[in-house]
Amino acid sequence: MPGYRKLGRTSSQRKALLRGLVTSLIVNGQVKTTEAKAKEVRKLAEKAITLAVKEYTNFTVKKVTVSAAKLDGKGRKILQTATSKNDRVYDVVEREMTTKEVEVDSPSRLAARRKLLTVLEDTYNSDGDRIKTVNYLFSNVAPRYAGKQGGYTRMIKLGPRRGDAAPMVMLELV
Repeated sequence: MPGYRKLGRTSSQRKALLRGLVTSLIVNGQVKTTEAKAKEVRKLAEKAITLAVKEYTNFTVKKVTVSAAKLDGKGRKILQTATSKNDRVYDVVEREMTTKEVEVDSPSRLAARRKLLTVLEDTYNSDGDRIKTVNYLFSNVAPRYAGKQGGYTRMIKLGPRRGDAAPMVMLELV
């Protein structure tokens, strides 16, 4: 007897289905699906959130100098004319140096991020902007559950689905 439900699909289809459902649950906070799928999604989501809660503060802040092109009022790059050793004239983009603070992950947090990338996929919001689900999990979801030891999800039974009478549930983050 395997430790998971096959859900009547091949392994690649099953992994893609569960990856999409876990991503939707984390980004949207809830997902409506069948009871069997919800029980599998719950396992994956609980493990992902637990990993994120454990590692979300495990980083250092470092100042880095960043080079960026100078822009004019219309957003175009400012060019300067330069001459080479062979007396050829060419354009060079003017650059400005700024300092920026960046988060540097510790090795265990980096490993956790890479592990979560196998479970989660990037998605898009209603405006069409890309949401990096792993970053969203570390910055928005993990701080909410910082003091909690598991039990991040709740299943609410909705009754049978019309058509095939499959038991439907609403799986949501608590």
